[in-house]
Amino acid sequence: MNTALLLDWYRQNKRDLPWRDTDDPYKIWLSEIILQQTQIVQGLPYYQKFIGIYPDVHSLASASERKILTLWQGLGYYSRARNLLYTAKDIVTNYQGIFPKSYEKLLKLKGVGEYTAAAIASFCYNEPVAVVDGNVYRVLARFFGIDTPINTTEGKKLFKNLARRNLDPKQPALHNQAIMEFGALHCTPAQPECKTCPLIKECIAYQTGQVANLPVNLSKLKIKKRYLHYFLVQWQNQIILEKRTEKDIWQNLYQLPLIETIDNKAFTPKNISKLYQKYRIIPVNQPVLVKKTIHKLTHQHLHINFWKLQSRKKPLKSISKTTIADYPLPIVIANFLK
Repeated sequence: MNTALLLDWYRQNKRDLPWRDTDDPYKIWLSEIILQQTQIVQGLPYYQKFIGIYPDVHSLASASERKILTLWQGLGYYSRARNLLYTAKDIVTNYQGIFPKSYEKLLKLKGVGEYTAAAIASFCYNEPVAVVDGNVYRVLARFFGIDTPINTTEGKKLFKNLARRNLDPKQPALHNQAIMEFGALHCTPAQPECKTCPLIKECIAYQTGQVANLPVNLSKLKIKKRYLHYFLVQWQNQIILEKRTEKDIWQNLYQLPLIETIDNKAFTPKNISKLYQKYRIIPVNQPVLVKKTIHKLTHQHLHINFWKLQSRKKPLKSISKTTIADYPLPIVIANFLK
């Protein structure tokens, strides 16, 4: 691969992003954690919000989990937020507030995998280690015409070695940024700009008409359907909110009282009576179904029904409506309450 052409393209076309103007490992780490499973346009406001409130690892380490989850609301994959706080505390407590300065040591941090460790090591310390993300897989698969599935053990090893062999060891930070940005903006999944590609003469996928077929990704995703019934129980200016503590989706976020059933037909008056007992609800009226929605997660489709009712007396776990913003909520519940 002609690195000079790739770097020239990057210098002319790169986006102006705040984490590209620094070699501060805290800011690079924060940006990488936020951008896992998240597009830049969505993650950028969160990055700016976090940096504004927590400008360094010490301030982040002193935050409460509830506050971090509230700031994270809407980004999804909330384990990232919990790992973020855990790692900040770990760095302050066990590393004297200084990030490890090598790829291998960075890998020991919770929530930091091979890609994130490579990004921090190369961007901050110029360590010659290659990053491999979805964009890099795509560029390499097309350029070299490789149809080995990227989500197999063989594929991951092959592409990792290929990225390492093609890395510019003298400027790894620049090279890593360039190939990722090239995949994000130019060699895109759909409708790549092949006609104006600086690498077109050597691109095997283009020469063989295989651009649309690469990279190969074996589909192993099984979608689980779940049926959730949430209850907006109102008493005066209060509603019920409770913390979701199970090791499941949305752990440690807050939710409305919930009944989960195997399907919508399994929802019965008996379910509701147990709910009344649990929260000591004395209903004024029968629950009214006010909204139905399907919330799609990576491995699950949540069929959600929102019900509304009034209680004659104050139920357990009631909070004032004016304090709802203080509680981290799954985005689907936050949007319903708005």
